Amino acid sequence: MRVLAIAATGMSAQQLNVEVIANNIANINTTGFKRARAEFTDLIYQAERLQGVSNRGRDATVPQGAQVGLGVRAAAIRNLNLQGALTNTGNSLDLAISGRGWFQVQGGDGQTVYTRAGSFSANATGQMVTGDGYAIIPAIQFPPTATAINVSESGLVTATIPGQNAPQQIGQLTIANFANEAGLESLGGNLFRETAASGQATTGAPGDPGFGVVRQGYLESSNVDPVKEITDLISAQRAYEMNSKVIQAADDMASVVSKGLR
Repeated sequence: MRVLAIAATGMSAQQLNVEVIANNIANINTTGFKRARAEFTDLIYQAERLQGVSNRGRDATVPQGAQVGLGVRAAAIRNLNLQGALTNTGNSLDLAISGRGWFQVQGGDGQTVYTRAGSFSANATGQMVTGDGYAIIPAIQFPPTATAINVSESGLVTATIPGQNAPQQIGQLTIANFANEAGLESLGGNLFRETAASGQATTGAPGDPGFGVVRQGYLESSNVDPVKEITDLISAQRAYEMNSKVIQAADDMASVVSKGLR
């Protein structure tokens, strides 16, 4: 019976939907995390009767046919790159991007990767790195005698050094934009990689046209809305139960037929 296969695709789709929702909820406190949404599309249709053809060779044509869909499949899991709330931490090396843009990071294999999580630190040599020790691009080197670090909204990094009247400029942060941010590949660890779908990175200084600005002493919170996720979870659970009811009904119908043939 086709109904069993159709309902099974519905259960599989809702299971994937619940998995996406579970990942959103699990990362509700992950810095810079962007919630995802499962998107689905219907499967191929089988034609029981074609529309627009002549009816038994006469001039009259069938106005609408009979087509039966074969279920549903996952089309995409879309990352929703909406701005998360900015949380004041008071840490001078915590940076958040307000608006469009991604921090550039040198990954473990030397490849440039991207992140919205700006919880940076200084390593043993005074270089600005992520929490996992990956260096920021362009490289920022802190003087060992610096007493304060300041990062402007335009990404200009300066250090206050004893004995100098004016702060010393030590670097300029740049950020990257993509034509299709949803096409970035998630690597885990708050890191993303450029793909053919995302398009090549376009870099610029924070505050340039089309680029966001940097907020020092802030971190971007996850954009997960717990109320919406719970609502979506209940909806997915009910849809899964309804598909299971269809399978149970089809099984009951098949048992009636089998009893009648005995």
